This record gives sequence, C-alpha cells and structure tokens, in this order.
Amino acid sequence: MRLFAGHAAVGSWWLVVVLMAAVPGLAQSRANAARELSNAFSSAAKAAMPAVVSIKVEKTVQANQVSGYGSLNDPFGQFGDDFLRRFFGGELPRRQSPQNYTQQGQGSGFIISEDGYILTNNHVVGDVDKISVELKDGRTFDDAKLVGTDPDSEVALIKIAGHGFPVLPLGDSKSIQIGDWVIAIGNPFGLSETVTVGVISAVGRSNMHIATYEDFIQTDAAINPGNSGGPLIDLDGKVIGINTAIVSQSGGYMGIGFAIPINMAKAIAEQLKSSGKVSRGYLGLGAQDVESDMAQPLGMSEPAGIAVNQIEPGSPADKAGLKVRDVILEINGEKVASFDVFRNEVASLRPGTTVRLRILRDGKSENLGVTLGERPIMAEAKEPSARESGQEIGLEVQNVTKDLAEQFGYAPGQGVIVASVAPGGPAAQEGIQPGDLIVSVDRQNVASVEEFSAAVRGARKNDKVLFLVRRGDASHFVVVKFG
Repeated sequence: MRLFAGHAAVGSWWLVVVLMAAVPGLAQSRANAARELSNAFSSAAKAAMPAVVSIKVEKTVQANQVSGYGSLNDPFGQFGDDFLRRFFGGELPRRQSPQNYTQQGQGSGFIISEDGYILTNNHVVGDVDKISVELKDGRTFDDAKLVGTDPDSEVALIKIAGHGFPVLPLGDSKSIQIGDWVIAIGNPFGLSETVTVGVISAVGRSNMHIATYEDFIQTDAAINPGNSGGPLIDLDGKVIGINTAIVSQSGGYMGIGFAIPINMAKAIAEQLKSSGKVSRGYLGLGAQDVESDMAQPLGMSEPAGIAVNQIEPGSPADKAGLKVRDVILEINGEKVASFDVFRNEVASLRPGTTVRLRILRDGKSENLGVTLGERPIMAEAKEPSARESGQEIGLEVQNVTKDLAEQFGYAPGQGVIVASVAPGGPAAQEGIQPGDLIVSVDRQNVASVEEFSAAVRGARKNDKVLFLVRRGDASHFVVVKFG
C-alpha cells in the first residue's frame, strides 16, 4: 500500500507540473482564437463599410400626420422632442402649426452594383418626396431615383447616378445556420457606420405581421431605428439579409431583430430593376398546416404537408383539379414544411411557371402539374378561420334558408349554418360561432341537417370529428372532440 501510495504521490506531482506548464499555453490558445474571431469581425466590417450608405428622406405632410415609432423602425420617428431633450437638454421652442410640415427621416442601404443600384426597405423610401444618399467617402447624391418598391416583402430598390461604386457582395441565405455569427451595419439614430455583432437566433420567422410574405432571419445583433435597410453580413463579408424590423416596447433595441433573407431580396430586386414592379405566382387556394389531430381524419398515419381548405373558382388550382381536403405534400420535389413556406415558394415563382405538386387525396398519392397565374392585387386568399356542431359537441345547426343565405352571404345547399353554441362546450372551445357554415363532416359534404347528423353519428367511434367550416369568404378545418 505504501509503495502504491508513493507511486501515486509521484504521479500526482508530475500531473500538477504538466498542468502548470499547460495552463499558459491553453490561455494563449484561447486568446489567439479570440483574436482570430475579432479580426474576422474587423475585416468583414472594414470591407463592407464603403458600400453601406446613409439614406435621408423628406416628405411633406399635414401637421397632424407626423408619425412615431413603429415595429418597422419608422425612419421618421427617430428625432422627436423626447430624443432632442435627452441629448441636448432643456426646453424646446414651441413649434408653430403650419398647414404643411416637411418631415425628415433616415435609414440605411447598400450598393449592389457598380452603376449605383441600392437595396433598402420599402418603409424607408416607399412613400417620400425626396431621397438623398451619402457614401462613406463623403459623396452625397440629393437626387436618388426610386426604381421600385414591394410593400408585400418590404424590399425597395433605388439608384444613384454614376459608375465604379463600391459593391457589397451578396451571399446565400439558404446556407445560414442558427448560431452563426453575423454583423449588422447601418446608421442607427443618425450615427453613421455603426457596427453591431450577434448571432442568428432563428430562421424562417413568419406571422410577424410586418409584411405579406415573411421568411425573416432573427438576430440578436443590435438593430435600432436608422438601421432599416442596412445589411446583415456573415464573417466572409457577404450580405445574408436586409435589416428590417425589431420587437421593442421602447422603440429601441431589445435583443430581437429581423432581416429579409437576401435570396428573397435578390429575386425581388431583379424584377424591380427590369419592370419596376413585382409579379408573383398565384394558385388561388387557401390551406393550413396538418396538425397531429387532423392526420387521421384526413386519412394519414402522421401529420405532414398542408390541407387545402379553400379553392377559388376559376383559379389555376381549380383548373388543375385541386380539391378541398387534398393534402399537398411536395412542391417541385421538395417537402412542404408549412403553409407559410409553401405560399412564399409559389409567390417567388413567375406567372406561367408550371409547378409539380404531390398530393394525398382520399388516402392515395397523386401528382399534379399546375401552371401558375399572376397574383391579382388584394386577391390573396384570406387567412381561414371558423368552427363546428351537434349536441355532444355543444352546438345546434339548421338548414340554410333563403333568408339566412342573404343574411350571411351563403347559398342553400352549401352546408348547414350554426344556430347556437353552448358556452364552454367543445365547439365553443374551438372557436365556433353562430353564423358559421359547416361545409363538411369528416370529408363528407353536408347540405342539410339530416346529412350533418348522420355524418356526426358516424364520427363518434373516433371520439373526434373533422369539420370544414366557413365564415364569410374564409374556410378552415377544425377538429372537435366529443364531450
């Protein structure tokens, strides 16, 4: 035991010596790694800055129309009285109230071609009277031209006259990953050439109510009013997004910012450059993600794809033979992850493009080719909403009479109308309301109370029932459990 202990003591002593010798080397290695990362930030920012521009805008408005902060980093909301008091102190002279007021604002942008095309946000330049652009080298252009804007995506393209401008290379936003380092460059609060660093917090953010078509990159790199339209770049100095919006209760940075993926922006910029507007592919259908409780009623073993809940008569979807209750699993060989992703994919394609859809209809897989139309202005299918019926599910229904059809905008034979909903019942919990129209029960169209009752009775063995419910012009699938 002593011999073993002695050897152990000697071994421990040598281990201490080795560790003591290794610690300085380990610390030095970590310091070198930190310096390399710091150098990467510095190099990328230094290379990008000459192509990042400050954009100043002016708009003549009535005195009572001056705007304030918004989620889109309102370019006119940066220099209000509170801002001036905070930085300069004292009381400000009272303004007169003229008939018209020249409002000034500021944002950012970046040059994407040597002949002066600049990408920025629609909310920075989309509704203004004058656009001025200032480069890092001090050159100022007071007559920048608005080439085109796309409010549906929040992308805008402007141009300054000249040649040989510094250009910021565009990257590939599809290759980014959560956790990647990113750099935001812009002019927050008028502080030019400001660089902030963070990571990609999330990708594919939608339903933010910022734009019609959303696929945002979320980052914690500090973004503030004035950053709008500026680039979000990777460590190679390539643009992966356009800084667009923040989530904030104060109007300033709170750790959540959103950027438009550069792949989306590139496609839009090309159309704006060639025609001054954006034409989008159009199918003419409404759909929703297939949730776990919808899979079995739709004839699926597990949830996947999106369920069609609405077809516009005469639309490309209608002409191609798509039907309500079809489940779209793939588009052009790619799995459909969600309705938002599917909708963005269709909208990114030019009218006249033929897409290949793999669908599930009545439990059987089919392939369909659909030639896209052009999305009419304001003709996009509305977000569906609505709910259900039966005593065990807490509601009563009645046939659609002529009077009810005129009152609610339906037609006799289209379904049954919800007459009442039991408070707190299964139907009420799922959002069903009086006046909703139940079109089908477990994939069976119902045109009368009798057909509805028979279909509900047949669904009891599954302990739940799938309804297709219509409210106004919108339709929605709803799963209701029997009470």
